[in-house]
Amino acid sequence: MDAARKQPPPEAPATPEAEPSPGDCKVLVVDDYDDAREMYAEYLEFLGYQVQTARDGQEALQLARETHPDVILMDLSLPVLSGWEATELLKQDDRTADIAVMALTGHVLPAHTQRAQQAGCDVFIAKPALPDTVAEQIRALLQKTGSKPRSR
Repeated sequence: MDAARKQPPPEAPATPEAEPSPGDCKVLVVDDYDDAREMYAEYLEFLGYQVQTARDGQEALQLARETHPDVILMDLSLPVLSGWEATELLKQDDRTADIAVMALTGHVLPAHTQRAQQAGCDVFIAKPALPDTVAEQIRALLQKTGSKPRSR
């Protein structure tokens, strides 16, 4: 009986705190197509993410610099400044280089995927993509990059 008392307690299972909850994470959804932007934004808000939206690459750059989201869901064909160009500028800027960028685009040729990676995209998802698939990729990306919610 005394031997049983001296054994250390079993290790506790990993706590959910190891993974940031959606409410602690900001996502910037960038798409010039209103229906796509709204669909992804509304679904991510439903899951509890703090969501902002942008219609073009220039607006995305400005919001990223001002609010520093945890993840940017970036369409690549955008007016004013393309998603490729916006991603390159984000990754070259010390203030925003650590923001995870997920390309979500209809450009699905291997050359497009390669160009997105060269621009600095961390993940590439082809449209059309179901919102729950996008949410799963966001969770996986946050775990992979070890992103923790930033104090704002």
